[in-house]
Order: sequence, then C-alpha cells, then structure tokens
Amino acid sequence: MDQERSAAENDGLDVIIVGAGFAGLTAARELNRQGLSVHIVEARARIGGRTWLDHRLGRDLEIGGTWVHWTQPYVWAELKRYGIGTVPSPEPQQAFWWADGARRAGAPADLLELIGTCNAQFVQDSRRYFPEPFSPLASDDFKEIDHIAVQDRIREQFPAGTARDILESFWALNFNGPLEHAALTQALRWVALTNGDWAVSFEACATYKIQGGTAALANAILQDTQAGMDFGFTAAGIVDDGHSVTVRSTGGRTVTAKTAIVTVPMHVLPGIVFEPPLPPAKTDGARRGQISKGVKVWIRLRGERAPFVALGNADWPLNFFQAEYTLDGDTIVVGFGPDASKIDAADRAAVQAQLSRLVPGVEVLEVATHDWVADPLAGETWPMHRTGFLANHLAALQAGHGNVLFAGSDIANGWGGFIDGAIESGMEAALEAASIVSGRPALR
Repeated sequence: MDQERSAAENDGLDVIIVGAGFAGLTAARELNRQGLSVHIVEARARIGGRTWLDHRLGRDLEIGGTWVHWTQPYVWAELKRYGIGTVPSPEPQQAFWWADGARRAGAPADLLELIGTCNAQFVQDSRRYFPEPFSPLASDDFKEIDHIAVQDRIREQFPAGTARDILESFWALNFNGPLEHAALTQALRWVALTNGDWAVSFEACATYKIQGGTAALANAILQDTQAGMDFGFTAAGIVDDGHSVTVRSTGGRTVTAKTAIVTVPMHVLPGIVFEPPLPPAKTDGARRGQISKGVKVWIRLRGERAPFVALGNADWPLNFFQAEYTLDGDTIVVGFGPDASKIDAADRAAVQAQLSRLVPGVEVLEVATHDWVADPLAGETWPMHRTGFLANHLAALQAGHGNVLFAGSDIANGWGGFIDGAIESGMEAALEAASIVSGRPALR
C-alpha cells in the first residue's frame, strides 16, 4: 500500500476523504471493500485526528480521546474485528471532593453516592425524549427541551448546596466546557445510550482504554485499506462542478474524484471555501459550534500513590483528576478542566496549584498537554452540543451537499463525542458515497 502516493497521481479516483481520524479511516476501508478507489488527505503528519497516542512523561499517553465501552457497538465491533482488547483504568481507592468551601475525603463510593443523589433524577427522562438513542431525531418530543441549558435545569431542580455543586461539576466534566449553554438534550442523549443509567454512562466515559492505545485501532483500520494518503494537506477549498469534486490544499495541491467525504471537526469547517457555498443552516451550525472548550492534562507526581479520583467545583480551571499509572516509583494522573483559557496546562506550577486544592501532599514533577481549542485543526476537544443544536442544525450538518458528504464524531447520531460516533458516522458516509459513485440509492 503506497500511502505516500502524490495527489497529482490520482486521476480517476472514486472518493476523496478529507481527514484521517476514525471517521475518515473507517469510510476509506468500507469503500475499498466495495472495490472503490479512495485517497485520503490529512492536514497533520499523523492519523487519528483528535485521538493521539504520544510518548510523554516517560510513557505512551493518550493526548486526546481515550476510553471505549461495550455499550458502544461500533468501536466494540472494530476491536473484536482486529483482536484488540481493553485495559481498565485502576479502581480508585480514595476520593477527594470540594463541598461547603472545603476539601473532603472519603471512599470513592461516597463521592458516587453524592453524584447519584441528584443525577438519577436529573436524567430520569432520557429515554422519554430519546426512545431510539441511535436515532435522536426520530421523535419530536426532544424539541420541548432543546432550548434548556444543563445549568438552568440543574438549578431549577435542585436547591443550592453541596449536591447541586457536585452535579454541576460532574456535568462540566462531561461537557468539557461551561454549562450555561450546554444542551440538556446532549446530556440526556448520552445517558439514553446506556438505557438511562447514568452510572454506566460515566463508566463508558473513563474506565476502559484500548490495548495498545487508540493508535493500535487506527493503524489496524488503515492497514485494512488500499487508500492512498497525503499528509500535510490542509483543505482550503472544495469545488463540486456537478460531475466531480476537487479538493484544494492551502499549498495549492489538488485532488479530484467523483465524490468527497469531509470529516473535519465542526469548528474547522468554516475555514474551507465551498463552491457552491454551503446552505445557511449548515454554515450557521458550524459557526455556532460546540461548547467543549476545555483542557486535558497529564501530570507526573513524585512517588507512588494509591489510585484516587478527585472532583472540584465546576468553575475551577481543573475540576477533575484520576490516577492512571505508576512509573518508576511515580504516579501519573490525568486531569480535565472546562475552559482552556483559564489555565496554561503546560505550566507545572499552575497545575500543581489546582491539584493541591483537592489532593494533599502532591508534588507535580512534569505535565504534558495539547491545547485542542487553540489547535486550528480542531478548535474543540470532544464535541458537545449547545442549546438548540439538535433541533436546528444536526440534520443540516449531516446532510450531503451535492457530491460532497460529511462525517465525524461532531455529527454522529449515537455516541457523538466518542470514537464510536466517529466510526458510525464514517460508515454511514461510506454508504452514501458508494451510492453516488454507483448511481444507486444507498441501502439503509
């Protein structure tokens, strides 16, 4: 497989795929299996998109997306297909949280009970509004609540105090962003996917990692294709003349095929010039974007510590920490915060100050992070919808535009924000692309 093949050598292609994340890689494999010729153009020097296994702090760490779960059917099927297992995060032995203006400590079950006291009530209508979780638009009932923000609903349902504060921090963690515009429908969609059980949903978010890392699965899918690949190809323009689609890079390179699948994150889409122009519903949805503008940071602590979990306030620069590994007598912890602009997560002292608010006696030796929000090829961490998005923009962003199709975790029907959603969306786009090339309706 010649994945360094020049774009100029690809006359007669069936499909161009813009982006080599999980959506693009999956689409390429599915199309190749139908005998179609495919070429992938990727702006980065690597595959994986917003997943990125990189060597930091003395070991391989997931800088982007990480966790998977058996309630996620698409990624689970891929793991089984390639014989890749999972590795659990360590079971916490200690928990720390902030309540009534002070640090608290206890068993992890104590913290889960505090979260669950209100959370079960908060998400109790998830299946009412999303009876078919992988078809979120199947029922119009969700439109009753699509304008409601998570923060507003929490404060309406629960009185001020510890339980409300913990619930807000829990959902700020899930959204990786502030809650004032976070869609209640997004929260309920997630939980509906685990049959209304918030605890299983939380387990899906932060418990089971891919054996060998996300790169193991991404590489397995790539090796299962015959697609050509151009790295360092940042899409600047896409022209559909009704017969073929030409993708032009910022450096002036072009690739032409019968159709194209664009898998870039939603915040990147406005930077590509489309001819003919995208319809207003699609451009407005992309312009408004998602609310996920947070941060993920890996932290190396001096000494081995018992595995712990820690939850601060929703408005803290870093509000969640989880011990993940021990290495050469030290402990490696992952942390998250809802607003990347509130902290320089590459600043060891700044991270130390945040972690010390919750976990006593820690000494931060090193930190490792990537600013996904400032990254022009991402503009966000994992995608989480804002109020009004589901009713007004999801269908428009999913829709094809002539011979140009769209895919990605941002616009998945099911596990949006996860690897599973990217794979699902890539498979659906591949069906549509094959139908364009063949001239036959897509089988759904």
